[in-house]
Amino acid sequence: MKIQKYKYFTIALLLAAGLTSCTGNSAKKEADTKENKESAEAEKPKPGGLELTPEQMQTVGIVTGPIAQKNLDSVIKANGQLAVPPQNKADVSILSGGIIAHISVIEGQQVRRGQLLATIKNQDLIKIQQDYLAAKNNFTYVDAEYNRQKQLQAAGAGTGKSFQSAEATYNAERSRLTAYESQLRQLGISPGSISGGKIVSQFPVLSPIGGTVGQITANTGAFVQPGTSIMEVVDNSKIHCDLTVFEKDLMHVKVGQKVSFQLTNQENQLITGTINGINKSFENESKGVTVHAVINNKEQKNLIPGMYVTALISTGSRLTSAVPVDAVVRAEGKQYIFVVVPGESTGGKVGFKKAEVTTGVTELGFIQIRPVDELPASAKVALKGAFYLQSKATGGAEEE
Repeated sequence: MKIQKYKYFTIALLLAAGLTSCTGNSAKKEADTKENKESAEAEKPKPGGLELTPEQMQTVGIVTGPIAQKNLDSVIKANGQLAVPPQNKADVSILSGGIIAHISVIEGQQVRRGQLLATIKNQDLIKIQQDYLAAKNNFTYVDAEYNRQKQLQAAGAGTGKSFQSAEATYNAERSRLTAYESQLRQLGISPGSISGGKIVSQFPVLSPIGGTVGQITANTGAFVQPGTSIMEVVDNSKIHCDLTVFEKDLMHVKVGQKVSFQLTNQENQLITGTINGINKSFENESKGVTVHAVINNKEQKNLIPGMYVTALISTGSRLTSAVPVDAVVRAEGKQYIFVVVPGESTGGKVGFKKAEVTTGVTELGFIQIRPVDELPASAKVALKGAFYLQSKATGGAEEE
C-alpha cells in the first residue's frame, strides 16, 4: 500500500514539472517574438533618414510648401572653351624647302604683320633668279619685235602672219615673265632688286598676321620640306568663346543675348560677353550645337585659347520653377533640396529626403531649380530650415 502511494506521488511530481517547463518555454517564446518585432520595427528604414515632429519643426523654423513658379530672368548653363577665329591664328609655313639659316623671334614675342621671322637657304633659288633674268632679257627683244610688227601692220607694210606670230610670242613671254615675278614675290624677294644684279641664296619668312609667336617647331640648321609649318602666330585680341548648347535648350538661345563666363581653372574669374553666332549642325553624336560668343575684355585679362569656361546665357524672363535661396543647400560639390515624403510619416512625425537639383539665376530672393530626378507636381519641400536638415542628416550619417 505504501509502495502504491509513493508511485502515485512520483507521477504527480513529474506531471507538475512538465507543466512548469511548458509554461516557461511558452513565455520565453512570447518574449523573444516581442523583442524581435520591436527590433525589426526599430531597424525599419525611415524616409530619407530624417523625421521631425511638428513641435521640432516649429522650434527650428522649418517651413514646408510647394515649389513656386516665378517669372525670373532665366539662364541656360553651358560649358565651353576659349578660341580664336581662323583668321586670327596662322601657321607659318614655307613654300620652298631649304635649311633654316636664322630664326629671328622667340616664343611669346609680339610681332607685327610682315615682320621677319626666319631666313631659309635654298640653292634652287639661284636658278629661279637666273631663269627670271633670262626671261626678262628675252622679253625685251620680243617686246621690240612685237612693237615693230604692230607699226608695220598699222602702215599696211607688214604681213598679217608675221604680226600674229610676233603677238603670240609676245604674250607667251610676258606670261612667263609674270609667273617668275610672282614666284619671287611669294618667296619674299623683290624682282626689281634682281634686275639690278643682286642675286640672293636665301629668302625671308615673314609673319602673315600680327600677334604673339606660339610654339616654334624647328631649329636653326634644320632642313624643312615645302609646306612645313615651323611656328605659329596667334592674335588673342579677337578671342571668343565656343559654348556647347544641347538640343533641349537650343530654342531659347538667340544672337545678341548676354553671357556671363567663369574661368573654370582661374579661380572662377568672371567675364562677360554677347552671343554673335549659332552653328546650324550638331557636333558629332552629343546632340550639342556650338554657340559663339564675343568677349568683353576691357580689363585686359590674360585670356589664352583653350581655357575652359562655364557660362550662363541670359534668355530673358520666363515662368520657371523656383524656391527661396535658403531652401538650397550645397554638399560635396552638389546642390540639394529637402522634399517631404508623403504617406511615410510615423507617429505624427514628418519625413524628409534629399533631392539633387541644378540651379540657375537668382533674383528677388528666389533661385531657379531643376530637379535631377523628376518630382511630382504636388511635391512639398522645406522652404526654410534646409540648413538644419542638412546638419541633422550629416550628423546622423556620422553617428550611424
